[in-house]
Amino acid sequence: MSRAMNISLPEAKVRTACEKAKVSVSVLETLPSGGTRLVCTREEGAEEMRVVFRTQIIEGNVKRYTFQRSQNSHYA
Repeated sequence: MSRAMNISLPEAKVRTACEKAKVSVSVLETLPSGGTRLVCTREEGAEEMRVVFRTQIIEGNVKRYTFQRSQNSHYA
């Protein structure tokens, strides 16, 4: 199962819910639609958050912001 999901809530609410559930977060990304992309560190955490956010999960593909690498990046 995927560790990532898109949720129709602001980032602050997603972060608070993950902290309350003691679920470790790998990535929180604001979506252009106003929702949040959540990537949990572990599959078990993702499963738990799918239950918590069951009515707010966005199904299907969503538009995301283009990744912009930092000019000071050592990986460029």
